[in-house]
Amino acid sequence: MRSWASSSVFAAGRRASLVRTGIAVVLLGAVLWVLPVRRPGVDGGHHADGARVLDPFEKAGVSELTEGQRAPAFTLATLDGGLASLADHRDKLVVLNFWATWCQPCTLEMPMLEALWRGYRDRGLVVIGVSVDRGAPKMLLEPYTRNLKLTFPILLDPDSKTSDRWRVTALPATFLVRPGGEVAGMAIGAREWNSDAMRALVDHLLAGAPHH
Repeated sequence: MRSWASSSVFAAGRRASLVRTGIAVVLLGAVLWVLPVRRPGVDGGHHADGARVLDPFEKAGVSELTEGQRAPAFTLATLDGGLASLADHRDKLVVLNFWATWCQPCTLEMPMLEALWRGYRDRGLVVIGVSVDRGAPKMLLEPYTRNLKLTFPILLDPDSKTSDRWRVTALPATFLVRPGGEVAGMAIGAREWNSDAMRALVDHLLAGAPHH
């Protein structure tokens, strides 16, 4: 069973902890809510010649959860001074991304998340970025999002209470939440969010295809 698994300067201890955890993720798998992940190939995904067929989650590099889990609710401040909740998007497929300005892999995947958002927002998908930069420093966050031309919602988790509830132990951490609030999958580390494989997974989820 696989388990799931901050300010321009995050506290040194917190940063070191995340670095150590990131190494543990690579070696042992991330720890979040303790949920079963579908084992590759157990559901008959094979050709007649014995070669296994990858499903949409595997092709996209996303771990699929085999049992439904309600997403922890939250209401957070937005970068423009408002408030937003996960429940505001209960009728949409949500790509929930936890990130920080100091996290280089987070920065690398941001343009791909933006492209996914622009390509699918009219079809029922929303990308939500949750910054865990400590203290939510606007002097860093505003130019960061402006320079990357990000238009998807950016929420602020300045004390990491929300990321702790989601048991985020490494960045970036991204969760796919089905309409209605069931978490369908998770990815620890950067992904190609605008790739053909990821778009195929999004199409699969938007179509309401039964999960395994």
